[in-house]
Amino acid sequence: MAPTAIDTQAITDTEAFSLLSPVHEVSARRAKAGKLIAGVASYTSSDFFKSPIAGKPLARRWDHRLSLESRSRQPSALKKTALYLKRPGLISLGGGLPCPDYFPFEEVTVKVPTPPHFSEKETRETGTAVTAHKYEAQGHGEYDLSIALNYGLGTGSAQMIRFVTEHTEIVCSPPYADWNCSLTVGSTSALEQTYRMFCERGDYVLSEEFTFSAAIETALPLGLKFVGIRMDAEGLLPDAMDEILSNWDAEARGARKPFLLYTVPSGQNPTGATQGAVRRREIYKVAQKHDIYIIEDEPYYFLQMQPYTGPNTADVPPPESNEAFLKALIPTYLSMDTDGRVMRMDSFSKVIAPGCRLGWITASEQIIERFVRSNECSNQNPSGFSQIILYKLLDENWGHDGYLQWLINLRMEYTRRRDVILAACEKYLPKEIVSWNPPMAGMFVSYLRVPRTLCTNNFKLWLKVAWKLHPSSDSSSILKIEDEIYMAAIEKGVLCCKGSWFSAEGSEFVPEDMFFRATFAAASEDKMMIAIERFGIAVREAFGLV
Repeated sequence: MAPTAIDTQAITDTEAFSLLSPVHEVSARRAKAGKLIAGVASYTSSDFFKSPIAGKPLARRWDHRLSLESRSRQPSALKKTALYLKRPGLISLGGGLPCPDYFPFEEVTVKVPTPPHFSEKETRETGTAVTAHKYEAQGHGEYDLSIALNYGLGTGSAQMIRFVTEHTEIVCSPPYADWNCSLTVGSTSALEQTYRMFCERGDYVLSEEFTFSAAIETALPLGLKFVGIRMDAEGLLPDAMDEILSNWDAEARGARKPFLLYTVPSGQNPTGATQGAVRRREIYKVAQKHDIYIIEDEPYYFLQMQPYTGPNTADVPPPESNEAFLKALIPTYLSMDTDGRVMRMDSFSKVIAPGCRLGWITASEQIIERFVRSNECSNQNPSGFSQIILYKLLDENWGHDGYLQWLINLRMEYTRRRDVILAACEKYLPKEIVSWNPPMAGMFVSYLRVPRTLCTNNFKLWLKVAWKLHPSSDSSSILKIEDEIYMAAIEKGVLCCKGSWFSAEGSEFVPEDMFFRATFAAASEDKMMIAIERFGIAVREAFGLV
């Protein structure tokens, strides 16, 4: 039977621990805090789960950058009542929470890998069956179906907020005191909400000159335009960003000076470029100079791959420990954000499964509060099924150590896939026409005629085609030749994305260079080889090389 009242208790612990690693510190803090008691629609905050903040500054305020829509949002009258649910003995007749007795789900069981045995075969043979029961939080458990499947608050469940807060601290350790997290239903939804929080119709958003197409498509109906910033091997060029902002002519542009930067720093989509630590600090300084707020979209951050050593060479061994893995990661913008001018977007889409539709943002308390107000009138919070399944996997089963082992496993798996597609490129593509650079992270390979020092890193290969060598280059436009190659590849049985689709400045922009994007994320190794061979044949035929 369901309880007749909901008793919740907020658990906090901000005492210091002197331990060897951030993961161990989290474990010790949890052990001291005891069982997390957080029932249906329980109020929560990252502040309940962070380490001591003594000596850290507060983030600056962003009132002058918030949109009229964001400034106009008021807290939900109903959801404010969650603040009182932690009172011992309180019987709630206020919220319209359905009785969980009538939820037709008694339990949900999933089989998951047992670290460090992550392969599909090992999971089938030695995996762990994890079950979420309906009322287990009334006993030894902390989260159950009666809580997860009921209404929640705009932050997401306390159970998942605890995990992502701890994970963010382990990886990023933000240098200011009042940072917080909120769950999202994925980064695209969070990005749309963020645009609306900061921008008015007619505003411009800064980004790399080639950027995630959905970021542009999400902005267009809101009346926003993009300004593309030139890139090199490490992505966005800080000097080019500074030049655009220093010389912005509001009258000529018909818009005020941009103050929002959207960037994918690691394995940038579509180019795969990765900003190094020095580059990120230089961009951050430009942001400080011009009072820019940074959206750090990092779906590929943990897919930073092993160095590419070339064909027929020994593989680079995996990181020897979780600590070594964390130290090898490029510092995040959030980790260097002394002002609170960064919103970091994290997602489980690329490292667990995109259908979960669950991620989180980290930003200053002020920005998170405004984001939660938006959630209350739109998404509410992510699916309860997604939250409890990920909780059972990441928190109750794997823990932070197991999750980091999983991320190392992904790093090695995608390194292997990258090496397969690069071997295919070496074997089948005409190097006088197509050039590329070994990805360092992510899911894409891009064909590029650029110095071989360029690094890419996001499941994709960014391929540059020397279109001016095409027989019709004097009489046909670059876009027409691009379409010809695109359709020829489809006729041969392979689909690659046109580079022009990713132009930050949209259809009005005519590119000087031609690119295609290929991904090594999903196709089997054999099919990747076949696909690249087909693309090579299509290019050769288009350029009259056969």
